[in-house]
Amino acid sequence: MSEVYYQKPPMRLVTFTAGNSPPRTGALIQGDSQVLDLQAAYGRTYHGSSPLLESMMHIIEAGDEALDTIGQLLKAGAAAVTFNREEVRLLAPVPIPPQMRDFLCFEKHLQQAFAAVAKLRGTEARIPKVWYERPIFYHPSRFSVCGTDTDVPWPSYTERLDFELEFGCYIGKSGKDIPKERARSHIFGYTIFNDFSARDEQTIEMAGQLGPGKGKDFDNGNAMGPCLVTADEIGDPYRLEMAVRVNGEEWGRGNSRDMHWKFEDCIAHASRSETLHPGEFFGSGTVGNGCGLEQLRFLKPGDVVELEVEGIGILRNRVVK
Repeated sequence: MSEVYYQKPPMRLVTFTAGNSPPRTGALIQGDSQVLDLQAAYGRTYHGSSPLLESMMHIIEAGDEALDTIGQLLKAGAAAVTFNREEVRLLAPVPIPPQMRDFLCFEKHLQQAFAAVAKLRGTEARIPKVWYERPIFYHPSRFSVCGTDTDVPWPSYTERLDFELEFGCYIGKSGKDIPKERARSHIFGYTIFNDFSARDEQTIEMAGQLGPGKGKDFDNGNAMGPCLVTADEIGDPYRLEMAVRVNGEEWGRGNSRDMHWKFEDCIAHASRSETLHPGEFFGSGTVGNGCGLEQLRFLKPGDVVELEVEGIGILRNRVVK
């Protein structure tokens, strides 16, 4: 008897709420216009509930077993357990990641940002030598994560609020001392990341050789979404067009092919003598032309920032004061 193979439907996974419901796992379908409630679809198809679908962390930790289950649910279809997109609120794909690292992977951003800061200070722009030697990173606050279409409160201590056009990957399986050539197999999927930044506070704090501290850490300062796209659907992550718009006006555009440090470099570097765990998030850092600082142009209260990354979608947030 021959085995039957099926092609996995595209996986665009979300965490969402509907009304006052607790967070649920879902999948974007119908051109992202609808959300399939995965646990409800499982109950209608198989009866009962699946522990694999309880949260995005459960899905990531279960890996292929969960994805195979979701693939069958997407194939089966169940109109009775879908919501229209406007009926739900999308949270960050992993609402509280177990760990976050944000890297500086794009040379053009660094060159332009350093030149802008030097212009403000009247000094010479110089990228630190260490940047060319290793992929450096900091730990964003995992408790400051929010999803798309969520307001970002303006930090009371800043006058120069900025955005950062990034995307990033979620680790799918544990590993330590992961060689670069095997690092891609540890990536579960990708999402968009807006690393909102209080530039005046960041500049002050980082002069003390630490930081960025309160330059980055404030409520809802780490916007992520709208969905988690599985690695197999993205394919090559180093060919994605990226753009940012403020109030509908394009402020910048770039492409992930310009990453000097790839996610494989970042995973190999971070896992040296340290175990990486499922659900950890690795940010790419800002693409060149991907923030206001590079143009000495900053946000105003009420501005709506849209980050778009090819193959993932649009992450939209408004800053409010």
